Amino acid sequence: MTVLAAFSFGRHDPTPIELGATLARSAGQELRVVTVVPAPWGTQAAEGTDREFRAWAEGMGRETVVVAEKLAAEHAPDLTVSVGYVAARSVPGGLLAEADRCDARMLVVGSGHGGSYGHVQLSSAADRLLHSAHVPVALATRGYLASEHGRVTRATCAFRGDEVSRRTLRETAAICRDVGASLRIVTFAVRGRTMYPPDVSPATEDDVLAAWVAQAEALQKQALEELSAADGLPDEVTTEVAVGRSWASTLDRVAWDRDEVLVVGSSSAGVMQRLFLGSSGAKILRHAPVPAIVVP
Repeated sequence: MTVLAAFSFGRHDPTPIELGATLARSAGQELRVVTVVPAPWGTQAAEGTDREFRAWAEGMGRETVVVAEKLAAEHAPDLTVSVGYVAARSVPGGLLAEADRCDARMLVVGSGHGGSYGHVQLSSAADRLLHSAHVPVALATRGYLASEHGRVTRATCAFRGDEVSRRTLRETAAICRDVGASLRIVTFAVRGRTMYPPDVSPATEDDVLAAWVAQAEALQKQALEELSAADGLPDEVTTEVAVGRSWASTLDRVAWDRDEVLVVGSSSAGVMQRLFLGSSGAKILRHAPVPAIVVP
C-alpha cells in the first residue's frame, strides 16, 4: 500500500513530503507525491480555449513534478517514491480519486498559510477534504521538519470515552503496531472559568473536577482492557488526563515528542465512513504542536 502526499503547485511547500516520508518510512510503505492541476471544462463551445488551458495546466503539472522530485530526493532518499500530477475540477476530488487509484492507506496534506509555525492550520482544501475523505488524513504542522530519526515513535489518541473514540483508539493502536511506536491515550478537557462571585465554593468545584478525572481514567482503563482482549496492544502504553482553562493551556500541559503524531477521530455526527470534525476535534487540532491524523 501507499502513503499519498499532496504537493501544491505554486507553493512548493515541502512539509507534506516530509511528513509523508516519515509515515511511509515508519510503516515500510511506498510514498506517492501528487499535485492536482485544474481540469478543462471540455465543452465544444470552449474547445479552443480548453486546449490552451489544458496545455497551461499540463505545463504547470510538469514543472511542479520536477520540483517535487527534487524535494523527494532530499527528504526521502531511502524510500520508493513516485511523483506525478492529475487533472481534476477540485483539489479534494483529485486527491481522493488518486487515493483510490493507488490504494493509498493515508492522505497527507500541508498546513495553510495563516497559522503559526509549529501548529496545524487547515487550508480551505484540507477542510473540504476532511468532510469527504474515506481514508485517514494526516495534517502536517506549518514548517514541519522531521528529526534525524525520521520515524514515528509515539502516537497519542485523543480519547473522549464514547464508542467513536474507542474506534479511534483501535485505529491508533493499529498504527502503533504497524510502525513500532508507543501508544498514549489522553483525555483533554477545558475547565470553565470560576465565576466571581462563585455560586459554589472552590472546594466543591475541585471535587467535581476530581470526580470527572477519576471517571475519565476509569474509561481509559476499560477501553484498554477491551482492546487488549480483542486486537492487542503495542509494547508500550501510557494514559493521561489533561485539564486546563483553555484548549491552548490544556494541550500545553501535555509533553510532546518531536517524532509524535496526534490521532483524532471523526465526530459521531458525520456521515458513515467519512471524516467530519466536531468542534472539540477542530480545537484540539488547532492547538496541537505535532502533526495530526484524522481517522474516519
